[in-house]
Amino acid sequence: MKRRAGEREKELKKKKLLEELGENRLPYLTPADADFHQLWKSKYSKLVFRKSDTVPEELHQMVQESFLALREHNCFFQDLVRIKRKDFLTPVSRILIGNPGCTYRYLNTRLFTVPWPTEGYDIKYCSPQIHDACKALMRLNDYLHIEAVKALREQSLSETKETKATTVIDREQSLDTSLMEQGSVSKDQSSVCVSEDDRSLKDRTSYNLTLLNYMDPLQMLYLKQEPYFGMGNMAVSWHHDENLVERSTVAVYNYSCEDSAIQESHEQELEGRDPAVWHVGLKVAWDIETPGLAVPLHQGDIYLMLDDLNMTHQHCVLAGLSPRFSSTHRVADSSRGTLEYILGQCELALQNLQTDSDSMSLKSLEAAVVKQVEEIHNEVEFEWLRQFWFQGKRYLKCTDWWLKPMAKLEEFWRKMEIMTSLVLSEVRKEQQIEEQRNETISCFLLLLKERQKLRKEWTARCQSDAAESLPEDQKPECHPFWTDDDECNMPLPYDLEEVIAYLQNLIQWIE
Repeated sequence: MKRRAGEREKELKKKKLLEELGENRLPYLTPADADFHQLWKSKYSKLVFRKSDTVPEELHQMVQESFLALREHNCFFQDLVRIKRKDFLTPVSRILIGNPGCTYRYLNTRLFTVPWPTEGYDIKYCSPQIHDACKALMRLNDYLHIEAVKALREQSLSETKETKATTVIDREQSLDTSLMEQGSVSKDQSSVCVSEDDRSLKDRTSYNLTLLNYMDPLQMLYLKQEPYFGMGNMAVSWHHDENLVERSTVAVYNYSCEDSAIQESHEQELEGRDPAVWHVGLKVAWDIETPGLAVPLHQGDIYLMLDDLNMTHQHCVLAGLSPRFSSTHRVADSSRGTLEYILGQCELALQNLQTDSDSMSLKSLEAAVVKQVEEIHNEVEFEWLRQFWFQGKRYLKCTDWWLKPMAKLEEFWRKMEIMTSLVLSEVRKEQQIEEQRNETISCFLLLLKERQKLRKEWTARCQSDAAESLPEDQKPECHPFWTDDDECNMPLPYDLEEVIAYLQNLIQWIE
């Protein structure tokens, strides 16, 4: 519900902004404009750029070879994302690489990491080239972590100097203020800027995954036009990156495969951004006063979005003419997005299941306990199992690492299905205290309705035209964990629609 409310709010803001603009376009600057660097410093100072010649040549070679190897092994995939209850294929193809068991959620889609080589984990890759590519991106990840820490420290130092300079001016203008009071102001302001400890820096720059992107614009039949500034073709629309630790840095390595045609376009005199060159666009979120920025991206360039830039500003990616790869390193919010988390939730739910030698029963029928278990049940099914199988067999092109965890989650899910049927058996009995029984039935029914609605929605998504257009090995599998074709898979212990109808009638009768 919160996600849908957020989507509606964004749409309303966008509509209002476009209405205010009418036929006009907002101004934006490129490096060719005289005021470009002043605007960058004053309004976009938390965007930090590193030219390719500042990066070790060996790292360039490793990373660029890894991009090409992953493309050669067909490891980039268009995601079938959900926006305003409709499915769309992303123009950009992607793959997520990172810590084992980590996931990243964007546009109602949960991607699962192809794990990079991590000590203590047994990871089997489909080819040595994929192993080497993941290892190279892990090396890049370590390098970008160090660069991000440096950039944050430099920013903190710069802000401290500016604060001290401002304090001196304030002192000269406020001669009536005591020296002691002035000193305490200076001390307090300075501490705001420099109190950042190493632990906080590490938390905000310890990237746990990278989302790799690939697109060849010349293979795209249609690309959206940038709507506010008239910047031209967009590969990725204006957005804030989702699912990140608050105020964490995003680091991006760019590899645009430039050729002679691109070089020729540089010689022309152009107004605005050069349409042959890839750019990152930035704007202050929902602001029509501040000009935007379009910063050109060349082979091997790096940029960092520091601190709260991703929250206060929006960015887009403007397509050039050549194919382009990028590796976008993030500190994904792992509070609800790791395998360790969801396995822990399953264990928590199953604490309410009493298993004897020949039977199963529930330890508690309290409404709060039933609610917790059924919420976890829904989370496992719709945030993990269905999300994973909706992406077909794509992950098997890189590794089979996720198959065992998914089998474990399916095993837990089946036990929770049995727990649902046990709740149903108990609420049919009339021996319970009426008030407790009614409360349990009400919360139980609410969660079963949500489950029914989501099952219908996911089934429809699997059968959509967009899903059918995908290659066979990428087509969604609707519910492979439901099938009862072999002895390993048992049928569901209850009919959801019949249960909901029964509970609704029961509530009416009680009332």
